[in-house]
Amino acid sequence: MHHSWIAADMSRCFLLVETDDVTLLQRWVIEWADLVEFEIVPVAANKDMVEALSGHL
Repeated sequence: MHHSWIAADMSRCFLLVETDDVTLLQRWVIEWADLVEFEIVPVAANKDMVEALSGHL
């Protein structure tokens, strides 16, 4: 986990996590799923997206 933020109204928490093995993240989610609802949004760095889409922009 790199960072975490909590919404001002305390309704949710945002975590920035990184892994080379997605199964580790999946196991972590399963372990906490009875207490927490997760939404996982994969992201990429701007420079990586620009490079990947350079021929299409």
